[in-house]
Amino acid sequence: MEDFSENEFQIKLKSLTVLGLLILLAVGLKLLIKDKIRSVEDLQIYVKQFGVFAPALLTLIQAFQVVVPILPGYLGCAAGAIAFGSATGFWCNYVGISIGSIIAYFLARKFGIDIVLTMFSKKFYDKWSRRIEKSKSYGVFLFFATLLPLFPDDFLCYFSGLIKMNRRKFIGIILLGKPWCILAYSLIFGMIK
Repeated sequence: MEDFSENEFQIKLKSLTVLGLLILLAVGLKLLIKDKIRSVEDLQIYVKQFGVFAPALLTLIQAFQVVVPILPGYLGCAAGAIAFGSATGFWCNYVGISIGSIIAYFLARKFGIDIVLTMFSKKFYDKWSRRIEKSKSYGVFLFFATLLPLFPDDFLCYFSGLIKMNRRKFIGIILLGKPWCILAYSLIFGMIK
């Protein structure tokens, strides 16, 4: 493997992710320009052409966006609910985010602080570590953080692996805590017509 600093690796990884997102955006804009997609219904019809591959792709994207946190997860939740409707969007988002969360946890357990500092800045790590230290029970804190929007869930998944939180407890918290916020996003964005 090529030898380069963590900062260079972080820049390359995030650059590749942003490039992939820009390509997806370019394809979407091309479809809009060609007047293939003029409404949410047109988008849903277009997406259905891809059969089972479309929901599988959303699930993979959601898992990836947890492992390589570039964009907030709610954007994928919104896109999934708009493209597939509330129910299918919810399941794709929930499964993908849960899988990504578990992968992030095990990556941190295996590779330690190095991978966490590759994904997040030292300043961000220090800020949230101090906040977490103030909580009396990290498990309770993690559960409520997964329930509520706008918490750095991706970081907390890595952090949980870093502190070697019991894996059954972590997976239980993810599986029980994650669906509620995702469900709310799915219901809200699924109503967009």
